[in-house]
Amino acid sequence: MPGNGKLFMKKTAAFLSLLILLMMLGGCRMIKIEEGKRTPLKYTVADHSQIPEEAAKLIEEKKEKEFQMAYQKGEDLYLIKGYGRQMSGGYSIQVTDLSASVNAVFFETKLIGPTEEVQGGEPSYPYIVVKTEYRDVPVQFQ
Repeated sequence: MPGNGKLFMKKTAAFLSLLILLMMLGGCRMIKIEEGKRTPLKYTVADHSQIPEEAAKLIEEKKEKEFQMAYQKGEDLYLIKGYGRQMSGGYSIQVTDLSASVNAVFFETKLIGPTEEVQGGEPSYPYIVVKTEYRDVPVQFQ
């Protein structure tokens, strides 16, 4: 009987090793993003009162450093890009691209600095929240 216990342990170890290997291989698959033909997406820029409470909390937590995130609530997708701490106010953010290919959403923004007259004062934490229709594909922030 002691021999059977060792055989059981060896088979279990081999099975677990195979299982871990399969999980690693499955987890390492990369989705190829098709950038080919893109369709522009309709969107609105959400003001602070339109941002879901949980997303607003995440923005507050992350605002010190540059960040980007996608947040889904129901049928809506919120794309959020923050530029971290800036030395003054007066910044604006321009959406330069919001489009979709067959398997991805592409979101690109541009931070526009303040004019010299506006520079100075308190630090600011510019960010933008764009609301669009939810799509079950990865988001590429550019």
